[in-house]
Amino acid sequence: MPLQGSMNDSPESSAAAGLTHFDAQGQAHMVDVGGKPETRRVARAAGSIRMQPATLAAIAGGHAKKGDVLGIARIAAIQAAKRTADLVPLCHPLPLTHVQVDFVIDAHANAVHCTVQCETLGRTGVEMEALTAVQVGLLTIYDMVKAIDRGMVMGDIRVLEKHGGKSGDWTAP
Repeated sequence: MPLQGSMNDSPESSAAAGLTHFDAQGQAHMVDVGGKPETRRVARAAGSIRMQPATLAAIAGGHAKKGDVLGIARIAAIQAAKRTADLVPLCHPLPLTHVQVDFVIDAHANAVHCTVQCETLGRTGVEMEALTAVQVGLLTIYDMVKAIDRGMVMGDIRVLEKHGGKSGDWTAP
């Protein structure tokens, strides 16, 4: 017997109503994008990692024992964008045409800010690739300097803007 309020309710009354990753019965599925035209799609996402001043100084000065923290984090972010479909179950594998990863050291906030822009010519957007790249870039920073500071905090992970596709352009308020 289904639980009250479960995904077995009618689509109109279910939390899944209107969500493209659920079918009419509320079951998860990969969205069929085969009929959509290929268009240029761009997404930009950002996030930050806050840390102790000494940790930030080690990153900025290139004194971290594991090497070039931001260089390694940049490569990790690019790899993450390329592997998003392997990590997020219902994402389509996309042929990325460009991934740009930028890090900004913010001494005032004792933080490193990461911004990633992903681009493709495809049938679905690249927001998930940009978000995944930001998160893995920040996780790599954590991994590279955790011996100095285990209390680092990642946050403010968000999509800043997306362009292309049927839904058009969107910019965060």
